[in-house]
Amino acid sequence: MPRYDFDLLTIGAGSGGVASSRRAGSYGARVAICEELRVGGTCVLRGCVPKKLLVYGAQFADAFADAEGFGWTVPPTDFDWPKLIAAKDKEIGRLSQIYVNMLNNARVEIIDGHAALTDPHTVEVAGRSYTAENILIATGSWPEVPQIPGIEHVISSNEALDLEELPGRIVIVGGGYIAVEFAGIFNGLGSEVVELIRRPELLYGFDDDIREALGQEMRGRGVDIRGRTQVARIDKVTGGYIVTTTAGDKIEADLVMYATGRAPNTKGMGLAEIGVRINEAGAVVVDEWQRSSVPNIYAVGDVTDRINLTPVAIAEGRAIAETLFNDNPTKMDHTNVPSAVFSQPPISAVGLTEERARREYGEVDIYMARFKPMKNTLSGREERTLMKLVVDARTDRMLGCHMLGPDAPEIIQGLAVAVKCGATKRQFDQTVGIHPSAAEEFVTMREKTVRPTKLAAD
Repeated sequence: MPRYDFDLLTIGAGSGGVASSRRAGSYGARVAICEELRVGGTCVLRGCVPKKLLVYGAQFADAFADAEGFGWTVPPTDFDWPKLIAAKDKEIGRLSQIYVNMLNNARVEIIDGHAALTDPHTVEVAGRSYTAENILIATGSWPEVPQIPGIEHVISSNEALDLEELPGRIVIVGGGYIAVEFAGIFNGLGSEVVELIRRPELLYGFDDDIREALGQEMRGRGVDIRGRTQVARIDKVTGGYIVTTTAGDKIEADLVMYATGRAPNTKGMGLAEIGVRINEAGAVVVDEWQRSSVPNIYAVGDVTDRINLTPVAIAEGRAIAETLFNDNPTKMDHTNVPSAVFSQPPISAVGLTEERARREYGEVDIYMARFKPMKNTLSGREERTLMKLVVDARTDRMLGCHMLGPDAPEIIQGLAVAVKCGATKRQFDQTVGIHPSAAEEFVTMREKTVRPTKLAAD
């Protein structure tokens, strides 16, 4: 008789947890997965997927506006927010059921309810105990907000995806990717958007040239971005809210959204009580094998607060399944992970920023191209694309590729393969471009950008 009920018990049925559980089940392991909300996790239910669907919806405003330059006559348009939300909800329901089906097909038992550990091998859910040889924590993260007067009036990205009506005026607090993406969504759909950021520029941690260019393009679209601004209080008034900044400015809005960070979901799980090390941010501390300080307890994804991206969580989860159940010791390689922000226009990057490359490698060569996309020559749109390459001056190896402009994520995904393989600038130069395309610019840039060492923005 088996010593434990399961070989692997996963807590959290998001992308990372489902990926690990499915693969472990496919290798014959006895697997269960616990979920207290709904199978799918942040990406499918409250993040990447529904947000991207709303981005698509907002982009039609550009298509209608640009059509005239190409000979089309577009009658006055009308937008129906509830119809978009209903369509989004239908698709999310379909995807969630696909996740359930995939788990069932891999013979993974789904346990509904909040899970808490009572010892390193025992999980309690809804008054019942389950034992497992290995336990995987894949509970993700949740929006967090500062404790200021009136914070109870705000919404997070969770609620923004399910609003009953489109706000006429919205204040978005935060300068990270979630805030930037929602600013683009609401602006594109017709809302007046004010975005308040603590730093001078958006998207701290991304390349400075890209950050600055995105701010310019968003302002050009009508988003009111106010840098070096912090909120003192939020007051509910007749017909909406008043946001008061620490400088004394007052901004009227129909809705206030906070996107100032997310915290790992580790509270109330009994992790610290059984010896799992939790850092100051509330994240599970893991080693290169995703193992926590308790040898049979692992963690993946946002709950570890390292690279909080869905594909990373999936890769980490699959690595655990390979290691434990397929006699194939596997580590997730966290270097040169590509990323994208589905802002309007979007940005994407792989590798090092200029500032970080200078810190780590000393002398670097920079190549940049800024141009009006071909489509904009007829549409009349003034937005410009920015592409940037960061190269190790000593070895000629490509250290970073960055882009702001249409299709940036699709283009950078291909370049990520080259960077991962250690491609050099000379190899980029030897590659024939696809003409006419924006992507060809990455293999035709020849002139170095000459300037003093560039320090990162605050």
